Amino acid sequence: MTPLKIGACLRSAEVAAHRAWLFEAERDIELQDFMTHAALGAERADRIAAAKAALAGHTGRVGVHGPYEGLDIDNKDAELRPLITARFLRALEAAEAVGARQMVLHSPYRAWFQNNRLAAPGYPEAKLDRIHDVLDPVVRQAEAAGITLVIENIEDVDPATRRGLVESFASPAVALSIDTGHAQLARRMSGAPPVDYFVRDAGALLAHVHLQDVDGHADRHWAPGEGEIEWAGVFRALAECQGAPHLVLELRDKTEIPKGFAYLEALGLAV
Repeated sequence: MTPLKIGACLRSAEVAAHRAWLFEAERDIELQDFMTHAALGAERADRIAAAKAALAGHTGRVGVHGPYEGLDIDNKDAELRPLITARFLRALEAAEAVGARQMVLHSPYRAWFQNNRLAAPGYPEAKLDRIHDVLDPVVRQAEAAGITLVIENIEDVDPATRRGLVESFASPAVALSIDTGHAQLARRMSGAPPVDYFVRDAGALLAHVHLQDVDGHADRHWAPGEGEIEWAGVFRALAECQGAPHLVLELRDKTEIPKGFAYLEALGLAV
């Protein structure tokens, strides 16, 4: 199996500490400066400037994590949905300004949905309609900007459900993201399949992966090797993907990035 090149998720101010590792190998960077209301409001211009400065000289691929707190893309309140759309559009503008080619959004599918999807007629269809009401304008802007929206699993149980959401847009500007830790938590909490199954189900639609380890109890964002994820199986599945997804370590403690990388490198999985 050929080792895969991985990068990291960082705020602009944290890039310098990992600059040599990131820049010399043209690694993927996911900026996490644009996730809050303040970051996309009064602070947005300053954050864009800081991101551009931090990325100066970087020739690898760049993405951003979009906003998510309080921004359910399946909001049932018709008056609130346009506000969520507007927040995502503001984030897309920031992503375009810093040269990002991806923006991460959170999935709205949870165990509740999986257990109730056939309990009432039209339940899945109504949910999908609300999601499209929120995201259709965002997808159109993403298409125009050449940015791909990647939908990350949060509490998803069946990976095929989120894949169906992505396929419903029939757009190259919408693809799948997998968070390895979230997938493992769903396996323990809700009987989801193993992490490598999430990867294989995504197939050619997989465009982005958050690499983080967990203990099966909480969303730890530990360095690979500290939890229980079967990394060899995950990377075998990644090697079979038809695309070239952004692969980024998303660790709570950014000083652990070298440790996480070294663990995967020692296993012959990452370069």
